[in-house]
Amino acid sequence: MKPVKIANCDLDASEISLGCMRIDELTNQEISTLIHTALDEGINFFDHADIYGDGLSEAKFAEALGMTPSLRDKMILQTKCGIRDGSFDFSKEHILQSVDGSLKRLQTDFVDILLLHRPDALVEPEEVAEAFAILQDSGKVNYFGVSNQNPMQIELLRKFVKQPLIINQLQLSITNTGMIDAGINVNMEIDPGINRDGSILDYCRLKEITIQPWSPFQYGFFEGVFLDNDKFPALNQKINQIAQSRGVTNTTIVVAWLLRHPAHMQPIVGTTNPGRVRDVCKASDVKLTRQEWYDIYRAAGNKLP
Repeated sequence: MKPVKIANCDLDASEISLGCMRIDELTNQEISTLIHTALDEGINFFDHADIYGDGLSEAKFAEALGMTPSLRDKMILQTKCGIRDGSFDFSKEHILQSVDGSLKRLQTDFVDILLLHRPDALVEPEEVAEAFAILQDSGKVNYFGVSNQNPMQIELLRKFVKQPLIINQLQLSITNTGMIDAGINVNMEIDPGINRDGSILDYCRLKEITIQPWSPFQYGFFEGVFLDNDKFPALNQKINQIAQSRGVTNTTIVVAWLLRHPAHMQPIVGTTNPGRVRDVCKASDVKLTRQEWYDIYRAAGNKLP
């Protein structure tokens, strides 16, 4: 597993992260097998959130592993906060309470990275700055970032928050390419040319913020996976053709497509299948050609101007 360079921190992070949103559905033995498979394959970065399984995903993660200091030292743990039932909350009080809850469930004294989970329309960046300072000074959080935020939302936080914002977790897959489409179809009066996110892809590259694509196998908003799906015959034919030529699975090619982008992204893969974890990790050793990358992009229904 190749490393990914996350700017403004000293973390030796794996190029691919394992998302733990759905592990609350697994037994402790299944969780242990999944996580140890990931570790054996070179993944050391594990993504959580306080709302995953209403906190159960974090709790079962630590419980199933029998969290020890030596095991914790092998891991980079990231969690997120800010989503509440029917609202978003970036208040100082909620951020601090959320982190304390995550630390207790994860059976650890600190998390490596804390992300603000989706934008809060009522955010008061001064409160966020106070919370981040308390968490860093107390040793509970080492680094900070955001999730699903556009450039101006990040700039507003950066005006007050002293710590670098090192991560932005964004939806991106072969069938959800809005941030790429707008950059290709500049000045075109067509739907793919609409800039819906303030050029967040280019902004993150300029500001050295690592993008973590989430749901890399999903189409729509959690509508299902596109692999082996009859709705995407041309795309699956192209992916399978390239996979066969490379001697890997279609799962590997999907992740390799994201890794091929020069933004040096760190995909968050949420599979709970150990076999797929192994396939995913092979993507770190597969570099698609420029032509292969564009062939897959076009097979998904995208047209070049």
